[in-house]
Amino acid sequence: MKWRRLNGKSIQDDLKVAVEKVLKKELADGHRMKVCIGSDSQVKGGVIEYATVIVFLREKRGGFMFISNHKEYRKMSIRERMISEVARSVNVAYNLCDLLDKYDVELEVHADINTDPDFESNVALKEAMGYILGMGFVFKAKPDAFASSSCADKMV
Repeated sequence: MKWRRLNGKSIQDDLKVAVEKVLKKELADGHRMKVCIGSDSQVKGGVIEYATVIVFLREKRGGFMFISNHKEYRKMSIRERMISEVARSVNVAYNLCDLLDKYDVELEVHADINTDPDFESNVALKEAMGYILGMGFVFKAKPDAFASSSCADKMV
């Protein structure tokens, strides 16, 4: 996955190296940090466009994010697409969790899935929750899943 900052600047380092640099700097500056990871997707014609974000929150001091985009050229059901979004987020979280533990940084995985059964995405709620919680991560769904439903949503 290629990663960039919100200003479009490409992140040249390996993701773990880049995240560790950020954490070292922010913690040295006295910030208490939290990381939220989320993904969103949109179907445009026969293309599914994904955005995955790593949101770095400074307690009471705002935040910033790393962004990665990806395209798939195939059809899938809404349930399959929601689980694919969650899998992208879980993969990133899994790759970073030991690093976040090392620096005692809280981690949440956000799913762009509505808890209201009247919405289409709800078909994947139980599976997504089980997947994320089963991996040992804190799970958030709409309306609390801002990393996916707000941040990643704007990047796709």
